[in-house]
Amino acid sequence: MINNKRAIVVGIPGVGKTTVITRAVEMLNAQGLNARLVVFGTVMFEEAMKMGVKHRDEMRRLSVEDQRRLQENAAVKISNMKDDVIIIDTHLFISTKEGYYPGLPFHLLNLLKPTNLILVAAEPREILSRRINDKTRQRDLVDEAEIAHELEIAKIMLASCSILTGAPFAIVMNREGKVDEASNELANLLADRRVR
Repeated sequence: MINNKRAIVVGIPGVGKTTVITRAVEMLNAQGLNARLVVFGTVMFEEAMKMGVKHRDEMRRLSVEDQRRLQENAAVKISNMKDDVIIIDTHLFISTKEGYYPGLPFHLLNLLKPTNLILVAAEPREILSRRINDKTRQRDLVDEAEIAHELEIAKIMLASCSILTGAPFAIVMNREGKVDEASNELANLLADRRVR
């Protein structure tokens, strides 16, 4: 039995992170493990509703102090979950006009106490193609070089998180048409036995 793994899984827009995570959770549950996908922003919104926030977009208008409190409350709530495997879907960074804003500052890592840190990645040309073809999202379109730069920033930031927490980090490649392979790799990183 897995001893309560808490994996933070991140990826830049267009890598297919949510699809990979969702299928990995299904695979883990099919093997008899109690696995759960937790979207950090959703838990934050649940905490914000306790403060009277009615819509998710309102969270951005809260003071920095209130946003930090929401982040901390969400992290504590997640760290207290008892499932065998908890996969935390969140943003590693947010690109702002002032630079890259960390989605996992030290105080959150300290509260979440992750056992694993995983980056879902893909080739820059595949990410660009996915971003262009995804009509359901409004994403800033950039070129392959900028996407490659974002992937490098993500690797550096995740390695830094690993140093701060002592949790191992891994990179799962989600190649075009190979989502099941990527999901299987993610599931195997978090299971104490091979998942098929």
